[in-house]
Amino acid sequence: MVSPDDVEKIANLADIRLSGDRLGEFTREFNAILEYFDILDTVAEEAGEKRGEFNIMREDEVTPSLPQGEVLALPRDSEEGFIRAPRVME
Repeated sequence: MVSPDDVEKIANLADIRLSGDRLGEFTREFNAILEYFDILDTVAEEAGEKRGEFNIMREDEVTPSLPQGEVLALPRDSEEGFIRAPRVME
């Protein structure tokens, strides 16, 4: 069970400000989500085995990539062989 202190800690880690009245609401919602996971945990493990297991991923295919010069000509700015992007955090 998630406590209001846990929710405050998670909110601080996610850089989300929660007012005191919203704290109780978020605590209830977190606990409801965890209850759903408890329900999923009760599903028999054999259920997946009865349907059979198979790989739905495709095989990797090696293909040639673009030369570095062509790639670096695409963005507005590059520096020392890398694409330079604008700063998003200070």
